[in-house]
Amino acid sequence: MDFPLVFLYSIAILPLLYFIRRHFHRKSFQNCYILDYECYKPTPDRKVSSKFSGEVIRRNKHLGIKEYKFLLKAIVRSGIGEETYSPRRMFEGREASAELNDALFEMDEFFLDSIGKLLDRTGTPAEEIDVLVVNISMLAVMPSLSARIINFYKMREDLKVFNLTGMGCSASLISISAVENIFKSLRNVNALVVASESLSLGWYSGSDISMLLTNCLFRCGGCTILLTNKPSLKSKSMFKLKTLIRTHHGGSDESYNCCLQREDDNGITGFHLGKDLPKVATKAFVDNLKQIAPKILPITELLRFVILRFLHKCNSSVPKPKINFKTGVDHFCLHTGGKAVIDAVANNLSLTESDVEPARMTLHRFGNTSASSAWYLLAYMEAKKRLKKGDRVFMISFGAGFKCNSCMWEVVRDLDGENTVWKEFIHDYPKQDLGVNSSFLRKYGWIRDENPDKFRIPDDLQIHEDDDHIPALLALIKSLRAKGKDV
Repeated sequence: MDFPLVFLYSIAILPLLYFIRRHFHRKSFQNCYILDYECYKPTPDRKVSSKFSGEVIRRNKHLGIKEYKFLLKAIVRSGIGEETYSPRRMFEGREASAELNDALFEMDEFFLDSIGKLLDRTGTPAEEIDVLVVNISMLAVMPSLSARIINFYKMREDLKVFNLTGMGCSASLISISAVENIFKSLRNVNALVVASESLSLGWYSGSDISMLLTNCLFRCGGCTILLTNKPSLKSKSMFKLKTLIRTHHGGSDESYNCCLQREDDNGITGFHLGKDLPKVATKAFVDNLKQIAPKILPITELLRFVILRFLHKCNSSVPKPKINFKTGVDHFCLHTGGKAVIDAVANNLSLTESDVEPARMTLHRFGNTSASSAWYLLAYMEAKKRLKKGDRVFMISFGAGFKCNSCMWEVVRDLDGENTVWKEFIHDYPKQDLGVNSSFLRKYGWIRDENPDKFRIPDDLQIHEDDDHIPALLALIKSLRAKGKDV
């Protein structure tokens, strides 16, 4: 071929090569990496023991034996332990009369501890944060909580700021989604996501059983996450976002009303969890899986499922197939909404006890910390040194609305777990038979056998740290007899 002809062909193909290079170069800046994250651990004086729980419940004069039995059943089934955390005003006996300053102080403790630790550990000055996304569902103030953080850390004036409220337990993945979209249009950006929940103003002091459950499950916690799209920091990052899917069923009245902040019949504000919640959550979960499964599972698994499903339709004797998510997932970060939620998701995905161990242990040690729960699970896996380079982590969260959000993370490098919130006590986990061995059951199990018509708790009854059901029952009987009651 003549040289002039080759030259002309080369000239003609150069624009194509330029656009191909430009496309891949632009794509390299659109990746979403987690550089590091920090889960918040409140101070030990805020731990919720079974003794303290009993004292708080007894202070609610609206409760009777029916509500006591429900609360005992709920907390024992959940597997929650005695080392979760509550706001400080609970320990001052002011859970029914909290003030705005209590909620702000609760947030300030989290902001100053976790954000500071994360920025110091990564060597990132606050001035180098380009995007700030804050999600605190149950507290909206003016100036916003994001403005409060900016003021604390003296961040830049051109910072891109997003303040999310009312998004519920799935809010952290909504925040990640917002950052991912920003990364598609801006290069060399650092983003800080701050996820927590304010419980100071959210305690329910009434007797509506549908609103008491949140008192059992929700505890203080939070997480700060530092993300970047800088290609130069890829080797230092921990995780790379592969895909994220958001499902919102708010258009359905049933879905919208199953998780709702409202007043009870006595005008006491709380968070209502309806009887339709399991059905609503399942529907949202299934719809979300339909969208994300093709993005995270190998083609062989998808083909196997399609073929077996076709055979099942043709011949009912052929067993109904189920997708094996383990063909595309190595680890599962399940929403810690409670034991029932964990069990339901595990059953739908055919997971083993080993798969759901991080979720059960997180619920036991930290409770349901709302939007930050998934990151405590991730920290548990990291502390157990389970996360190796190339592993795929499937993260699932549910939230009021009703929402189901999920995403897939790829582990960028082997993680040693040296800086996690679990590092001081990870050797104590996993624990076995959480419900059977519950300290709440040992201390208050006698309530289950009480006669509702004769049951009374005297105001001067003392609850001791080492009470099991026998001495507690004897103390109750003795106190009632001293007051002239026929026991």
